[in-house]
Amino acid sequence: MASSTLKIAAIPGDGTGPEVTAEAIKVLDAVSKIDGFTYDVEMLDWGGDRYLKTGEIVPEGGLDLLRTKDAVFLGAIGHPGVAPGILEKGLLLELRFKLDQYINLRPVKLLPGVETPLAGRGPKDIDFVVVRENTEDLYCGVGGYLKKGTPDEVAVQQAIYTRKGCERCIRWAFDYTRKRNSPKKTLTLVAKTNVLTFGHDLWWRTFQEVAKDYPDVKTDYNHVDACCMWMVKNPDAYDVIVTTNMFGDIITDLAGILQGGMGVAAGGNLNPDKGGVSMFEPMGGSAPKYTGQNVINPVAAINAMAMLLEHSGHPTSGARVEKAVAHVTGTKMKSQAAGKMGYGTREVGDLVVAALG
Repeated sequence: MASSTLKIAAIPGDGTGPEVTAEAIKVLDAVSKIDGFTYDVEMLDWGGDRYLKTGEIVPEGGLDLLRTKDAVFLGAIGHPGVAPGILEKGLLLELRFKLDQYINLRPVKLLPGVETPLAGRGPKDIDFVVVRENTEDLYCGVGGYLKKGTPDEVAVQQAIYTRKGCERCIRWAFDYTRKRNSPKKTLTLVAKTNVLTFGHDLWWRTFQEVAKDYPDVKTDYNHVDACCMWMVKNPDAYDVIVTTNMFGDIITDLAGILQGGMGVAAGGNLNPDKGGVSMFEPMGGSAPKYTGQNVINPVAAINAMAMLLEHSGHPTSGARVEKAVAHVTGTKMKSQAAGKMGYGTREVGDLVVAALG
C-alpha cells in the first residue's frame, strides 16, 4: 500500500542529469495532482562536482538517509573532471550493493514514433523485459594484481555467484513473468553453461529447480551469444529474460538500441523486500557536452519516474505517465536524438504534462 506521502531522494548528478531530473519531477508533480497523492523530493548534490570539492561521493550518513525514503531517483553520473570508474563504483555500485538492490529491471519497449535500427519492426515486435541480477558476478571487486607495471604482470578478476543470489533473482523473475500482461508467459535464462561450467551451472540448476514452482510459466534457455543474435533477428520471441550481472549489463545496451536508443531507455535497481529502497534512472548517461543547452531528451528520465511510481505504490499513475509519453513520441517528436527532437528538453516535459489528462 502506498504511504500517505511518497518520499523520494533525488540525485540529479552530473552533466545533463539535473535537466532531465527536472522534467521527471515536473511530470511527477502534474500526475500527483491528477491522481490525488502527495510527494516530497529531497534533492541531494551527490556527484562529480561535490567529489571534486570535498573528496567524498556518498557523505557520512547518506545511506541511512536513503533508507528513510520510499525510492531514489538518479539523474546521471559521469563527470569529465573525474576519472572513469570512481563515481560509478563510489555511487552507483555503492548504492546497489549497500541497499541490496538485487534486481536490475530493464523494460525494452519500442514506443510509437521511435525509430529502431531493425528494418520492418514496430512497437508490437519489441516489447520484452530483462531481469538482471544486480549484486554479484564480476562486479563484486574480488581480484588483484601480481607484479603490476612489469612485463610479467598478472591481473585476476573473479566472478562470485551464490545460491541465495541466483535463487532470489530467478524467483523474482518467475513471479514477474507470471504477473506480466503478456500471452507468452515465457522466462528465458541467458547464461553460458557450455564454458562457464561452475558459476553458470549453479544458475542453470537453480533455474530448473525454481521452475518446478511455476508450472504455468514456460521456460527457455539461450547462451548469451545466441541471445544477442536472436534479439536482433527475432526480438518478438522474447517475453522476460533473466540473466547474470555481467551478461545483463551487455545485452541491455543492445536492447536499448533496439528500442530506439538510450534517450528513451529507463531502468530500476530494485530491492523488492519489505522495507527495501529501490532506485530508478534513465540509461542515457550524463552527456556533458549537451549540458545547459536544453537539447537533451528527457523521455528516459520520465519513463524512469513512471517506473518509480509503478513500484512505489502508484501503478495507476505510472501507467498514466507511460501512456502520455507514448502519445508524445508518437505524435509530436521528430526524433529521439539530442537537438533533433523538434522541441527542447523543457518543452518535451511540458508536452508529456499536457498529455497526462
